[in-house]
Amino acid sequence: MGEFYQQRPEEVLSFFHSRLTGLTQEETEKRLKRDGYNQLKEKRRKSAILLFFRQFTSFLVLILIGATVVSFLLGETLDALVIGIIVILNGLFGFIQEYKAEKAIEALKKLGSLKAKIIRNGKTVEIDASLVVVGDILVLEEGDKIAADARLLEAYTLTIDESLLTGESVPVSKTIGILMGTLTTSEQKNMVFSNTIVTRGKGKAVVIRTGMTTEVGKIAELIQFEKEEMTPLQKKLQSLGKFLGILFLFLCLIIFIVGILKGSLWITMFLISVSLAVAAIPEGLPAIVTICLALGVQRMVKRNVLIRKLSSVETLGSTDVICADKTGTLTCNEMTVEQLYFDHKVIDVSGKGYATVGNFSANGKTYNQKYLETFLRICASCNDADVDRGDPTERALMVLAAKGGITSKEERIDEIPFNSESKYMLTKHIISKKNFSFIKGALEVVVAMCGSLYSRTRVIKFTPSLKREILIINEGMAGKALRVLGVAYSVEGKTIFLGLVGMIDPPRLEVRDSISLCKQAGIRVVMITGDHRLTALAVAKEIGIGGEVLTGKELDELTESEFLKRVENIGVYARVTPTHKAKILEGLKKLNHVVAMTGDGVNDAPALKKADIGIAMGVKGTDVAKEASEMVLLNDNFVSIVNAVEEGRGIYNNITKFVDYLLSSNFGEVLVIFLAMLIGFSVDGMLVLPLMAIQLLWMNLVTDGLPALALGLDPVSPDVMKQKPRRRDEPIVTREMLYTIIFIGFLIAGVTLLLFNQFLPEVLLAQTVALTTLIVLQIVRVQMVRQHYHEPLFSNRWLTWALISSLGLHLLILYTPLNQVFHTVPLGLVEWLWILGATLVVFAVGTTGSKWIKSKVL
Repeated sequence: MGEFYQQRPEEVLSFFHSRLTGLTQEETEKRLKRDGYNQLKEKRRKSAILLFFRQFTSFLVLILIGATVVSFLLGETLDALVIGIIVILNGLFGFIQEYKAEKAIEALKKLGSLKAKIIRNGKTVEIDASLVVVGDILVLEEGDKIAADARLLEAYTLTIDESLLTGESVPVSKTIGILMGTLTTSEQKNMVFSNTIVTRGKGKAVVIRTGMTTEVGKIAELIQFEKEEMTPLQKKLQSLGKFLGILFLFLCLIIFIVGILKGSLWITMFLISVSLAVAAIPEGLPAIVTICLALGVQRMVKRNVLIRKLSSVETLGSTDVICADKTGTLTCNEMTVEQLYFDHKVIDVSGKGYATVGNFSANGKTYNQKYLETFLRICASCNDADVDRGDPTERALMVLAAKGGITSKEERIDEIPFNSESKYMLTKHIISKKNFSFIKGALEVVVAMCGSLYSRTRVIKFTPSLKREILIINEGMAGKALRVLGVAYSVEGKTIFLGLVGMIDPPRLEVRDSISLCKQAGIRVVMITGDHRLTALAVAKEIGIGGEVLTGKELDELTESEFLKRVENIGVYARVTPTHKAKILEGLKKLNHVVAMTGDGVNDAPALKKADIGIAMGVKGTDVAKEASEMVLLNDNFVSIVNAVEEGRGIYNNITKFVDYLLSSNFGEVLVIFLAMLIGFSVDGMLVLPLMAIQLLWMNLVTDGLPALALGLDPVSPDVMKQKPRRRDEPIVTREMLYTIIFIGFLIAGVTLLLFNQFLPEVLLAQTVALTTLIVLQIVRVQMVRQHYHEPLFSNRWLTWALISSLGLHLLILYTPLNQVFHTVPLGLVEWLWILGATLVVFAVGTTGSKWIKSKVL
C-alpha cells in the first residue's frame, strides 16, 4: 500500500481493519499489547540507588566522612562508627525526601495528562491519550491537541496549527480528498499529526501511527521532556541556602581556629566544626519545599483544582484580581429555555432542566406548537448535541425541540462550526431538493445577516423598525438574566429571521459566599461574558459583583489612558471576545495587579499565557487553553478558584513556617558553639564545649527532619482568607522574620549556655543538659511558630507524632546503654525542672518578643 494520503478514506479504514463506528474494547486491548502505549519515550530517570548515593556527594558530607575515617585511624573507633551511622541515616532521610518529591511531581504530571476523544463501539468517549491505538477514530474539535498521526475521514472548515513540525505559523486548511505524488509533511492536507492543534472547525480521522512512530516521535530527541525548572521560591531558597552556607562555614572556621588556639585537639575541633556546619546549613530546604508544594497541590486536586506548574502556588498568595467567565464558572452551566419570541409573540416554555416535558403558552393561553415546527427543527438540526450529552446550550435547544415533538435532525451536508469570533453556527441541508442553511447565534450577528422576517403566515421584509422591535424584546429577556440566541434560515439566496430563544443559566448557589470571601481577602472579582450587558448585570447583582458594566464595543472605543482611568471601577465586561481579554488583562497588570484569568477556548490561550495565573476549564476547556494555563478547574466552578487561593496561601504559610523554624533553631545551634568559644568555658584548664560532634549530628537528625516536614502538612489556617494578598516581591525571609530569627537564636543560645554553665564542672552532665535543652527548645519553637499563624495546638496529627518521635528518640540515648555511645548521662528530676523552667522562659519571652517585633516592623 502507498502513502496513506494517497488512499481513499475507506481504503485506509480497511487496511487497519477499522470502521466509522470505531474499534471494540477487545480489539483495542490487543493492539495496545502489540504496539505499546501512545507516548514518547522519556529520558531515563536516575535510579533510586543513584539518588541515594547522591546524598553523600555534598562538599560538607564528604569532609565529614573523611574526618570520620581519620578519627577511626586515630583510635576513636566508637565515635567514628556512630558518626558514620548518623551520616547514613541523614542521607537516608534526604533520599526519602527527594524520592517523595520526585514521585509527587510524577503523580501531578499524570493527573494533567492529555486526553483524546475517540469513537468506540459507536459511542464518542474520552480516554487518556496514551491509550489511543492504530485504527481508532479520533473526533477532532476546535482547541484539541491531536493525540496521534491520522488520516482524515471528515473535515468541516478544519484548520490545524502544525508549527511544531513545519515551523509555519499560519494554520493549515485540511481536506479529505486523495493527494498524489511525494509530499512533505506540510503538504499532506488530508493528514493530521500528533501534538498539533485544531485551531478551527472539526473532523474525524483514523489513527495510522502512535507513540515513537509518529512524525513527532521521529524527532523525539528534539522535544524530550524539559528539565524540571525550579520555582521562583525554590530559587530564592537556594540563594538563601548558599548565603547561610557561606556564613555558617565562616563561623565554623572561626570556631575551629579559636579551639586550636585554646589548646583543643585539631581532630576534635575539626569534627565539631564540620558537624556543626552539616547540622546548621539547611541543605535539605529546597527538597522539603518541593514536597510541601507537591503535597499541597495533590490536596488541591481533592478540591477540584489541578495545578500544572508549581510556581503558580506561590502566585496564588499574591492574586488580588480574579477575572472569571460567567457561563459555567459563575453559573451552573445547565441551560433551560424559558421564553421564545416568534411571530410577534413572547412564548413561555414550561419545564426545568433537561426533562423533555413542557408546554408552550402566550398571554396565559396554550400556544399551538405546530406553528413552531420550522423554528424547532432548526434548533435541533443546527446542533451538535443530543438530549443526554453535549454543550449545555445545545442540549437546552434539543430539549426545547423535543417538547415540541421534534426528536430527529435533518441530514447535514456541510457546516460552519461556532467559534467565539464569528459568534454563530451554520449547517447546510438538502430538503425537498432545495439547499437550506440553518443558523443560530448571537442576536446582533444573526439579525445583521437577515433581510427578511418569518411569521407563521408569510415572509416579510425585515425593516429597521422590525429590527428595533426585536432588539427591545431582546433587552427585556436579557434583563431577566436570560441568555438570548437568534434563529434564522437561508434558502434560495434569502436569509430569513425566525425569532429569539431565551434560556436561563442560574448562578451557582455557593458563588455569592465565595465572592464575599474574596472581598474579605482583598481580592476583586471581575465578570467577563459574551452575553448581553443586561443579562450580565442581572447575574452580577445576584451574586454580589458590583462596579460599572463595559461592553466589548465600548472597550474598543476607549484609548489606553481612558481605559486605565476606568478599569479599577469596572466589575462586569459584556459582549466581549477573547481578544478583549488580553486588553483587560494588560490594563489591570499596568496598575500592578496580580491577575488570575479564566478561559476555555483556543482564542483564550494568549490571555491565559499572559495572566499571572491562567485558569483553564477542565470540563468545557480545550487542550490549547489547558496547555496555556497554570491551573485547571476540574469542575469549571468559580468556588474552586477561591479554594485554590485559600490552599495556595496555606501552602506558602507552611513553607514560611518551616523556614522560620529551621533557621531560628539552626542559628541558635551555631550561636551556642560560637559564643561558648568566645566565653571560653573550661574545666581543669581545658576548653569545654556544650556539645560534641556526635551530639550535634544527632540533634540535626531528630529535630531538622520529621518536624520540619510535618510542618508542611499543617492544615490551612482558619483566618488565612482574612489576610490581604501577599506582595509579589515579598522575600521569603521578611524583615519581621529575620529579626525574629536573630532574637530567638540568641534567646535559645543564651538559655542553653546558662544551663550548661549551671551544671559544670560535671562535663558529661552539663553537655547532656545542653543537648536536651536545645532539643526541647526546638520542639517548643515549632509550636511558637505555629502560634504566630493561629494554629490550634493539636490540629496537625503528623506534627504531633513527629515531635513525640523526636523526643522519644532522644530519651533512648539518655536512659538506655546508647548513652555511652553518645556520651550522655541519665537526667534526674532536678535537671528536668531546670530544662522545663528554661523552656517556659523561652516560650514566654520569645512569644512576647516576637509580637513586639511584629508591631514595630509593621
